Amino acid sequence: ARRTGNPFAVTLLGLVAGAKSLDFWLIAISFGICGLSTAGLVGTHFISYCVDEGYSQAASAGLLGSLGVSSLLGSICSGWLTDRCDARLMLLGIFALRGVSLMLLPYSGFDMASLTAFAVFNGVEWVATVPPIVKLLNEVFGRERAPVLVSWVYAIHQVGSALAAMGAGVLREASGSYLPAFMTAGVACLLAAFLAMRIGRVQPVAA
Repeated sequence: ARRTGNPFAVTLLGLVAGAKSLDFWLIAISFGICGLSTAGLVGTHFISYCVDEGYSQAASAGLLGSLGVSSLLGSICSGWLTDRCDARLMLLGIFALRGVSLMLLPYSGFDMASLTAFAVFNGVEWVATVPPIVKLLNEVFGRERAPVLVSWVYAIHQVGSALAAMGAGVLREASGSYLPAFMTAGVACLLAAFLAMRIGRVQPVAA
């Protein structure tokens, strides 16, 4: 049925309804960590990190570009798998592997082969969290409320991105290295993997 009422009120009421559920916060925090570990950290600071390690800005930007290209494949595969697999297990795998890769990067030697592998791997799972996140919101809250809540968790994703964009820069200036920022993001991703498995298998909330 076509939704009626003031759109602004519908948006706020959707947030109020979602905020009463632990599952909403588990999903939102996980997606916030997704933003922290992708656009906030890698998208903002990867080129600077490579420059710190002796690469030119052009070569570093090329590596980041390869990440963007491989994300196309990853998002398609994630959508296909989400229709066939448990979304919680998918998030567990994505966040765990992402966290490990972020923590291993500072110790990779920063040769071109390892940087290329990191860029391609992170590209594949860059947008891969979106289909399972949307599926879980539909499962928990139903198709009537899920679209509004998708927007709210995406807003939290952007908050995570902003915190990492600023925080990684602060840590870099304070320590002289990106190591603390990447290790922190890696640990946060492992936390997100744990949170994803806590999302309950409940009946959709009545609209």
